[in-house]
Amino acid sequence: MLMKEYRICMPLTVEEYRIGQLYMIAKHSQEQSMKGEGVEVVRNEPCEDEEHGRGRYTEKRIHLSSRLPSWIRAVVPRIFYITERAWNFYPHTITEYTCSFLPKFIILIETKYQNNNGSSCNCLGLTDEELTQREVDFIDIATDEIPDKQYQASEDCTKFKSKKTNRGPLAEGWRDTHDPIMCSYKLVTVKFEVWGLQTRVEAFAHRAIRDILLVGHRQAFAWVDEWYGMGMDDVRDFEQRLQEETNQRVLATPSSENLSMTTASPGSTPEPSPLGPSPPMDFPRRKSSAGSGTPTDAPSTSKQPDPQ
Repeated sequence: MLMKEYRICMPLTVEEYRIGQLYMIAKHSQEQSMKGEGVEVVRNEPCEDEEHGRGRYTEKRIHLSSRLPSWIRAVVPRIFYITERAWNFYPHTITEYTCSFLPKFIILIETKYQNNNGSSCNCLGLTDEELTQREVDFIDIATDEIPDKQYQASEDCTKFKSKKTNRGPLAEGWRDTHDPIMCSYKLVTVKFEVWGLQTRVEAFAHRAIRDILLVGHRQAFAWVDEWYGMGMDDVRDFEQRLQEETNQRVLATPSSENLSMTTASPGSTPEPSPLGPSPPMDFPRRKSSAGSGTPTDAPSTSKQPDPQ
């Protein structure tokens, strides 16, 4: 098991980020979806929990066979998908990823958002044991390098300036001086309990997650003039429209391929039908998930993951 806490600061308030995040996810999913691959939205509906109150449950299937490195493609079915189940009780969310043919592969992400620059030492309320396992990694949307194939000049936060908010460009050290500023604290736990492959797969998953978080948050700020001023009803309408378009793109395949994409691989447990029962509320919970830390200087022992 490999556990890392990613801290991503944004030149926004927590309430602004709520709109920007929903907008970014919907638009990014549509841009990344094509014939037979991308993000298929299975559920998007209200939910409720005794501890967290009312929230939003989403279930998605992420089809991405051709985007995997060759050494993984060699051992996986030609077509497979990852299931994302997310419970959004903003500003606290829980997200779980499982694979359609690897029951021992799980990614669990617990997130909290605060109006600070990443200075809360233990905002997710980790136990002493978890704190010894945790590795803190600050992601800087302005200065961290991204893969060349994902670079867009229009999304370069060191060059972008918002017309609506007058924020940006972001220079090195911006997290120490910018106002407003908020931080997304994401505790990511990757488990792949297969002897001989565990370390390699868990490290690969974290590198991929880091890249996704960096690109997505750069986009959320670079697209601020598109979503700034939207209310929740506006962004939900936008989200619904793009989800319908995205599903059409992903499922626009010949009937034989559609069948393969919605059928579990041999020996695996079939996924529940989109028309099945209401979303489960027994989402993964850590014993310490209700705790919150006191704002303090972040640990000086923060590490960066191995370079790709």
